[in-house]
Amino acid sequence: MARTAKIEIKDHNPIISFQSFLKSMIEKGEIGALLVAQHLAGNSAVMPTLVTDPEKLGEADPFAPAFPMNAARLLSRLTRKPTGGSIAAVLRPCEIRAFIELVKLKQGSLDEVLLIGIDCFGAYGNTDYAKFAGSVGISSTLNYYRGPAGHSNDASSPEGVGISPACKACEQPVPRNADLTLCMFGLDVFESLVVRADTEKGEALLDKMGLPEAAEPDKRDEAIASLVSLRTAYRDRMFAETSDATADLEKLMSYLSNCVNCYNCRVACPVCYCRECVFVTDVFDHEPSQYLRWAKRRGVIKMPTDTVFYHLTRLAHISTSCIGCGQCSNACPNNVPVMELFRTIAGFTQRAFNYVAGSSLDDEPPLTVFRENEFPDVTGGKG
Repeated sequence: MARTAKIEIKDHNPIISFQSFLKSMIEKGEIGALLVAQHLAGNSAVMPTLVTDPEKLGEADPFAPAFPMNAARLLSRLTRKPTGGSIAAVLRPCEIRAFIELVKLKQGSLDEVLLIGIDCFGAYGNTDYAKFAGSVGISSTLNYYRGPAGHSNDASSPEGVGISPACKACEQPVPRNADLTLCMFGLDVFESLVVRADTEKGEALLDKMGLPEAAEPDKRDEAIASLVSLRTAYRDRMFAETSDATADLEKLMSYLSNCVNCYNCRVACPVCYCRECVFVTDVFDHEPSQYLRWAKRRGVIKMPTDTVFYHLTRLAHISTSCIGCGQCSNACPNNVPVMELFRTIAGFTQRAFNYVAGSSLDDEPPLTVFRENEFPDVTGGKG
C-alpha cells in the first residue's frame, strides 16, 4: 500500500502550508530546483517559475484556478539534456500526461525529475481568471476552494465565470505517473492535506521529510467518482455536439471560419513539438498570382487561405497524443472552439488504437511500432 503522510495546515491556509513543504524540500537538499506556479509581483497573474531559493516561494500557488500554459513544454526543455541536478515539478494531471507523452517522443526525460501531482478541481480560462482573481492573488484561490466553484463542474464564481470547457470535459482529474500526489479530493483542504508516495523515488523523499503518517481520505474515491461522472457526461455531450457541427466539409469550414492562421494553438499545444512546422516554411508562402487564380476559379476565397487545411494537418499530427488540456482554445484570439474539435477527434482516434495519451510509459504511441491485427474490430480479426 502506498505510503501517505499529512501536511499540517497553518492558520487554515493550505497554500502557506504547502509552500512550507516545498521550501523544506529545497532546504534539506533533496532537490536543486522547483518548477511551480506563482503569482507574479504586482498583479494576480499566475505563471510557472523555476525556483532555487526557498525564500522566493512566498507567492507559490499551484492551487490557483489559473492555467495560462501547459508547463509540460517547459519541463521538456529543462530535461531534454542532463544537467547533473534534480528538479521537482508541481503539475496538474494533464500537464503530467503531456510530459509523459513528450518523454515517450524523446523530447524530455524523467531521470532527474520528481513529479508532484495535485488533484485538480479545474481552472478558468485566462480572461475569466483575471475577472475572478482581480488584484487579490492568493486570497482569490482560498475563496475558490471555499465557494461552490471549487466543488462543482458547472458552478460559477460570484463574478459569473466558470471553469473552462476543457476542464469540464476532463475525466482524469487525478494525477497518473506522479512520484508524489497531493490528495485534495474528499478533504476539507482548510483542515488537512495528504501527500501520497506513488513511486520508490517519491517514497524515498517522503521518508526524509519527517511528516506524520496519515490515512488516505475516506471520502476520496466517492468524491472522485462523483466528479468524473459529471465530467464524462459533459464530455460525451461535447463530443456529440462537435461531431454534428463538423459533420461535413461545409460545416467544418463554418466551424473554423474565424481562424486567422495566427498559429497560437500550435505554439500553446504541449505535444506539438516539431522544431520546424511546415506551415511556417515556403510551402505555404504562396505567390500572389496563386491567390488570384484561386479567386478566379471560385469567384471568392476566404483570406487567409489554408486555415482548414492547417487544422486538419494538426489533427492528423497530434490527435493520438492530445491530452485535452485546452490550451489551444485558451490561446485563440478569436474564440474558435479548437479544444472541442481536437478533443473530439482525439477521443475517436485514441479509442481506435486502444490508447490513452499520457496514461502509461509502457504504452507505445500509435504508429510508432508495428502491430499485427492493429484494428481487429475493423478487419474482423484477420489483420
